[in-house]
Amino acid sequence: MAYLGPYGTGAATVLIGAAFLFGWRRGGVIALLGLALLWGGGALRLQGAPGRDAVQPGVSLRLVQPAIPQSLKWDRSRLQSNFQKYLAMSAPAPGETPSAIIWGEAATGYPIEEVEPWRMAMAKLAPPDGVIITGTNRYLRNADNQVIQAWNGMVAFDAEGSLRGAFDKFHLVPFGEYVPLKELLPLQIISQGASGYSPGPGPRTLRLPGLPPVAPLICYEVIFPGAVVDRADRPAWLLNLTNDGWYGVSTGPYQHLAATILRAVEEGLPLVRVANTGVSALVDGNGRVWNSLTLNTEMALTIPLPLPLDPPPFARFGDLITLLVVTFLILLLVVRRLRANL
Repeated sequence: MAYLGPYGTGAATVLIGAAFLFGWRRGGVIALLGLALLWGGGALRLQGAPGRDAVQPGVSLRLVQPAIPQSLKWDRSRLQSNFQKYLAMSAPAPGETPSAIIWGEAATGYPIEEVEPWRMAMAKLAPPDGVIITGTNRYLRNADNQVIQAWNGMVAFDAEGSLRGAFDKFHLVPFGEYVPLKELLPLQIISQGASGYSPGPGPRTLRLPGLPPVAPLICYEVIFPGAVVDRADRPAWLLNLTNDGWYGVSTGPYQHLAATILRAVEEGLPLVRVANTGVSALVDGNGRVWNSLTLNTEMALTIPLPLPLDPPPFARFGDLITLLVVTFLILLLVVRRLRANL
């Protein structure tokens, strides 16, 4: 993945399977050689990978997974108790001094920027030289206090309650967060609310107190290869806030986690995943899961932050390598066909 990305790896898989067109014996040899190259390249990469002591000095993160069922998450009678649960679970254990406390996607229920008592309650938990980060809805209102635009966002507050950074989701879920061609389709979104969200401007790198530069990603926008970081401003880590409670107990949360692992490998960056019901996890730039929390487990976890790796080939060239390889193979096939017709 670090060299070919998902499309190149997929193409290699297809080519290995297609090797049997040359017959079982010859094709088997070609397929085995292809598998050996893929496996051997990964093994060599992991053999030279940094150990667990290669972490950002003085940086630790507290991930909060309250495991609030989806049926209760947006229950207005439970918003206050849900918020209190987040606060209670955010308090560091004795002897811990995290650089940041992190909640998942839309954790607060209310737009936290507009609810000062809640914002200040969060600020009390923020590290003196760090931040508390949460997913939240963000609104633009008119003079009559009516919402005219909404975003699925993330905000970071310091210990004074001041906003130190914000991010808005840019890859929205069709029919879940917006309606494509809504001028033509008389449909409403199927998730919470009916007005839909606006997309953010795209991948961003935020600089927050006490933390290395970070690229936030909300929910499923982490599944898009080559579209998770600002190429002009490379971050030191990825932060994925999500709410996979929609999936219940199923393969969904694990499939979502697997996609985040691919992005970490492709970019050579550690990835921190904070999910309301799970699976919250820490993945290093080689795709190794250092820590994770069990699905639907109420737990908070304080973790270190691995160092970033040098940008791997996919992070530098994207799908160019795959395009060159596929072009070369097509030329070989064309030459072979021309020779056969001579």
